[in-house]
Amino acid sequence: MAAITDAATAVRQINNGATVMIGGFMAVGTPEGLVDALIEQGTTDLKVICNDTGFPNVGVGKLVVNHRISQLIASHIGTNPETGRQMNSGEIKRVILMPQGTLAERIRAAGYGLGGVLTPTGLGTVAEEGKQIIEVEGVPYLLELPIKADFALLHAKTADKAGNLAYHGTMRNFNPIMAMAAKTVIAEVDTILEDSYLDPDHVHTPGILVDYLVKKVR
Repeated sequence: MAAITDAATAVRQINNGATVMIGGFMAVGTPEGLVDALIEQGTTDLKVICNDTGFPNVGVGKLVVNHRISQLIASHIGTNPETGRQMNSGEIKRVILMPQGTLAERIRAAGYGLGGVLTPTGLGTVAEEGKQIIEVEGVPYLLELPIKADFALLHAKTADKAGNLAYHGTMRNFNPIMAMAAKTVIAEVDTILEDSYLDPDHVHTPGILVDYLVKKVR
């Protein structure tokens, strides 16, 4: 059963240099309170895996402008000019950009216990450098390896006392697959049903995957 706690306590275990997945698409579905708690705590040198870096001072962008990220894996950074500036200046030491579908599938592969995924995306481009090419029935594919993390920080609409999560709308972007690909999962939720359970048909992430619940502070 997931432990119910506050944001500051939940992120206390995230040390400098940790690898952290953060859910969200253009900051929708990003746990803003957990990001703020990381900044308040002073955690730095983070290796962050996310779809995008949001906007300055919104979503993952807050970690960028506060210089807390040393390595970044994302599908795009165009909505946050500060990310590009830090990448070019070397303040963010390493930025790996990849197609959104490839990123999602590599995270899913980690969660499902797969050895990797095969995709034609990136063949004949710089994306194939250093990667294994595998032919299936005469068709070449890039082998993309799983991506996992120490922590996943998620945002869900509702949770029950067992830690089951239900997302709303486009919160169901990277949150569900990240919940399966990290050692420790911390979910910030709008509502916690402490005296009842979610209808099983409405559960998007089962509680067995969730370690900590944090009630969103409005």
